Amino acid sequence: MGIYLNPDNRSFTEALRSKIYVDKTGLIACTNELVCTRDKYVCVSRPRRFGKSMTLEMLAAYYSRGCDSAELFKGYKIESDETFLEYLNKFDVIYLNMQQFLIGAKEKELTEYLEQVVISEIRKEYGALFSEQESNLAYVLQQIYAGTGRIFVFLIDEWDSVMRERQQSEDLQKQYLDFLRNLLKDQPYVAFAYMTGILPIKKYGIHSALNMFTEYSMTDQFNFEEYTGFTETEVKALCERFNMDFAETGSWYDGYVLTEFRHIYNPRSVVEAMRRRRFSNYWTSTETYEALKRYIDMDFDGLRTDIVQMLGGGRVRVNTHSFQNDMRNFKVKDDVLTLLIHLGYLGYDSKKQEAFIPNKEIIGEFENAMSVGGWSEVMRVLKASEKLLDDTLSRDEESVANALDKAHMEVSSILTYNDENSLGCAVGLAYYSARTDYKIFRELPSGRGFADIVFLPLPHTDKPAIVVELKYNKTAAAAIQQIKDKQYTQALENYKGAILLVGINYDRETKSHQCIIEQSEK
Repeated sequence: MGIYLNPDNRSFTEALRSKIYVDKTGLIACTNELVCTRDKYVCVSRPRRFGKSMTLEMLAAYYSRGCDSAELFKGYKIESDETFLEYLNKFDVIYLNMQQFLIGAKEKELTEYLEQVVISEIRKEYGALFSEQESNLAYVLQQIYAGTGRIFVFLIDEWDSVMRERQQSEDLQKQYLDFLRNLLKDQPYVAFAYMTGILPIKKYGIHSALNMFTEYSMTDQFNFEEYTGFTETEVKALCERFNMDFAETGSWYDGYVLTEFRHIYNPRSVVEAMRRRRFSNYWTSTETYEALKRYIDMDFDGLRTDIVQMLGGGRVRVNTHSFQNDMRNFKVKDDVLTLLIHLGYLGYDSKKQEAFIPNKEIIGEFENAMSVGGWSEVMRVLKASEKLLDDTLSRDEESVANALDKAHMEVSSILTYNDENSLGCAVGLAYYSARTDYKIFRELPSGRGFADIVFLPLPHTDKPAIVVELKYNKTAAAAIQQIKDKQYTQALENYKGAILLVGINYDRETKSHQCIIEQSEK
């Protein structure tokens, strides 16, 4: 066993012994289908702290000849799969953490340093098959293959650390990509290659020649969706085990929408919430808000409007295809939004090609990033939102209308009213503080249509539910009547208690809001 060649299973054993381990060993069945096929190259990109390194530790424990893991996987999902014994501890594994190599290289060339330390370890087992002076890793592996027929599984963690931490060094990035291409592409000794990182594979013209990889990213995880984060079923089980409220857990950490799995939860935050038995910003606390602020402050036409729309609970269309898969070269606002999707600051619905802020934890990070200059008008709306909610709950219609007038004036330079959708974003922004006590839904299916905004109280509060209908250049009374006629309160299934019906109209001529609030019961 070694560090780079055939690591043991100690790291994954520690994961299994932890207080919380969610069984993701079913992924091995997916990767086994790809071993020794034309589809053997996999690049998985997910946000930081989404379990990428633990996945590699699991794959190393399973494939590596450096350990005996039959007992380790006993009782887990993969054990019942028909391919379990076929590849269990059958391969030479090369495990590379690129971030560690980037730190260790210091003054040396990254790839030169990597080859030096990895070959040094390989030499202990296979030194008789290549010369003492040999310094080319690909050539060394070719000689091992020629002499023994041995094939290798490559597990590469933080593959994109060069692109993230050496953003200005394009020569280094190109050299690094060329190194990976030479090491892996069309090489007979490759049985399987699995790379993880935050960013998809960097596009560099001819240097995008890692085109043998199938990419599984936050814009499309394909059949790896279940292993992107925690699923709804897994989180429900954890909430039952730790006696934590499932609805509030979702409000804080749900929101990553994939094609089949429409509810993917941030695994780091869920684990911490269960362990500490309270909800807080766990994932975002691992990195300064400056990382987000840098991107949302970029001067691309329409970017600020999109951010405000999403803060108000809206969604924005995003073209993810122009993104160059780095953190430096941005040409249009969609490139910035796509990066935020890959970083985990935005959710993305690939069916609708729409981005949105996924949950309470992330929206708090946007607030932190905007609080330091540049977003003063938005911050004033956010700070006034608590009083607006209080006025709504006390059914003070005039105060609600006046507060919405002021909110509109604050953001009018960013967000232009031209239909009910933009009105809905502005109203959602004005009710920002309601997220503390409510789960907020936009366009929620109900009765005979879609309720514009629904505020469903979280279990810890005794506040009433709120159903809001918006009208543009009509009347507030018409909005109230539509709630009743189309039975929008049916959206609140399993809810029993008071409901406020709120009708809001914006008059285009007077540039003012009107509000009617009625109480109902369910």
